[in-house]
Amino acid sequence: MPTGGGKSLCYQLPPLLRPEGERSLCLVISPLIALMKDQVDGLKLAGYPAAALYSGHGSDDASAVRSELERGRLRLLMTSPERLLGDGFLSLLRLLHRHSDPAVGVANIAIDEAHCISQWGHDFRPEYRRLAELREVLGGVPVQAYTATATPRVREDIAWQLGMQDPAVLVGTFDRANLTYRVLPRLGQGEDQVAAQLATRAGQAAIVYCISRKQTESMAAELTARGLRAEAYHAGLDSRLRARVQDDFLQERLPIVVATVAFGMGIDRGDVRTVIHASMPKSVEAYQQETGRAGRDGLPSDCVLLYAASDVVRWGQLMERSAAESEVEVAPEVIQAQRDLLAQMQRLATGARCRHEALSEYFGQAYRAALGAEPDEGCGACDVCLRELEEVPDSTTLARKILSCVARLRGERNEAFGAAYVAEVLRGAATAKVLQRGHEKLSTHGILKELEKETLVGFMNQLVDLGALARDGGEFPVLRLTGAAGPILRNEHPVRFLRAKAVAGAPSRRRTADGVAATALGAQEQELFDVLRAARRDLARELGVPPYIVFGDAALEEMARERPGTTAAFAAVKGVGKAKLQQFGDRFVAAIVGWCEEHGVSTGGSAAQRAPARVDPVKSAPRETQRAAARLFERGLSIAEVAAELSRAPSTTAQYLLEWIEAARPADVSPWVTDADYARVLDAVRVVDSERLKPLFEHFSGELSYDTLRIVLTHRSQAV
Repeated sequence: MPTGGGKSLCYQLPPLLRPEGERSLCLVISPLIALMKDQVDGLKLAGYPAAALYSGHGSDDASAVRSELERGRLRLLMTSPERLLGDGFLSLLRLLHRHSDPAVGVANIAIDEAHCISQWGHDFRPEYRRLAELREVLGGVPVQAYTATATPRVREDIAWQLGMQDPAVLVGTFDRANLTYRVLPRLGQGEDQVAAQLATRAGQAAIVYCISRKQTESMAAELTARGLRAEAYHAGLDSRLRARVQDDFLQERLPIVVATVAFGMGIDRGDVRTVIHASMPKSVEAYQQETGRAGRDGLPSDCVLLYAASDVVRWGQLMERSAAESEVEVAPEVIQAQRDLLAQMQRLATGARCRHEALSEYFGQAYRAALGAEPDEGCGACDVCLRELEEVPDSTTLARKILSCVARLRGERNEAFGAAYVAEVLRGAATAKVLQRGHEKLSTHGILKELEKETLVGFMNQLVDLGALARDGGEFPVLRLTGAAGPILRNEHPVRFLRAKAVAGAPSRRRTADGVAATALGAQEQELFDVLRAARRDLARELGVPPYIVFGDAALEEMARERPGTTAAFAAVKGVGKAKLQQFGDRFVAAIVGWCEEHGVSTGGSAAQRAPARVDPVKSAPRETQRAAARLFERGLSIAEVAAELSRAPSTTAQYLLEWIEAARPADVSPWVTDADYARVLDAVRVVDSERLKPLFEHFSGELSYDTLRIVLTHRSQAV
């Protein structure tokens, strides 16, 4: 399942459903200490009996956890593979497994980040290979493995390494519909481009990934000099400084972290709105996992990759150095697997097909367009489908020249060469290898000397995507013509090469994680959202937990839209469970009521999920602005016209309209909602069997606004 898709719930929920007196403990293996701590803190806050054991725990803490285990009081225990395989932990598990009280034993084993067990994965960790020992210690206990980044090959390897017999392989919908992907050619070191992207979401959480420690520090310094609050994070920093930067980011004191891949794994902050790669990551898996840090709460977020071919060379050098400096011998097939992953990432970066489609298919899943998407708009959330790429002039001619060069290089000996070498010949290079092979004599030598090598390699990657070229495997992949090249060479089939336009960054057709069209908060709703965000931050500081553990942004947005004025109405907000209602309900309701009173806006009251609370025209004593709005609405003016006339925000004016409808009870509301839409809403109420706003909004896939729904429901309530 994708990052943020609910994998944790798959092992958190079953222990709570098991009958009393039966084994109910779930043992979770995870390499991510930060994530373990945050998950356990969040579970405890929700009243869930959970604990964690990892390096850094004192002996007293470890003894307390062991005592809870032996008494059968825990339903979930998280630990790292290193802790599991040391300090006598396996012996403890063996004792629990043989305990006379079934409630004490382990019911199932959940292995998180399971791709770490496979040498074909992007984050292979040798200690994960020993997890199969658990099958011997806990005989008969079922094992599940969870990952966000596993190709079909890696899935097979995970099952084999864990000794699974005919396992159920479940693959969720992989696509992250709420993320907008863009790939831009990097200019220089990319500081200007990074700063420009961050400026579009000023003050919101962002992560900038770099290839080296030095780059993180220079980028953070440059952003700081431009007035952006950013700090570097990498493994070479003092541990206390690393912990402080991470904590500041999680506690919303720091909006931007510039980091190597050392940061982000296990960071569960839900409101990261932008992830920027200032350098190309080393694999599609790494790219998916790192971009997956954005929009974990399901709200629209942006992912930008700045690409330069030099990153491929740099990663290759780092791979060779890492293998040479390793304390254990690195198998050649492991190094080759890393090179293959790097080549796949380069193809994704230089390709010109829908990014959502390319990512989905890479992980073995056919792409399905988001709900409500038009057939010709693609995903509506990547640079390709947003038409931020433009067609290269004379694309077909360029393609024929490239394919012709590949064909002529083949020669009588049927030789094949890599994309970089083909580009050198096309550019007219006179290197020793070119001269030695006599390729300077080919008619295609120098026919595209005006183009950069990086540009030509990008075009070849697009021809691979189009099926006209095939890339053979091996340590140094080579290009070969396919049957689809013939019609292009004979000028029977046109080709469209695409490149980034000079100006990119058009707004996407923004969607939530479930594919529903997203509606931005109005100005007044945004103001209340900021108040609730501050209340969340204060409460999190008191509890010593990250703010997102209290409530996610999606819950705060719903509160800002619906303005629940009672705890009963507050309980209907998605993300508010029984424990959080008891702990936080009064405090958040008080903040909402206080803000509404200050701004002269009604709360939703007990009907927060249906329509605004009824206004008693005698008791409400509307202010002069509201009286003026009522007079304008009586004349049939639109919300936009009244807002402009009174210099009020549209969201505030819409509230005035609802209050006027409640008080005046007009015969119809046709100036603001068409008769057809009015009838559609009433039909939807019967179909959905609910007058709650969110189910109705989702029923229409965002086609009808919340304001339209509120107007119809408010008017209908007067008629009833």
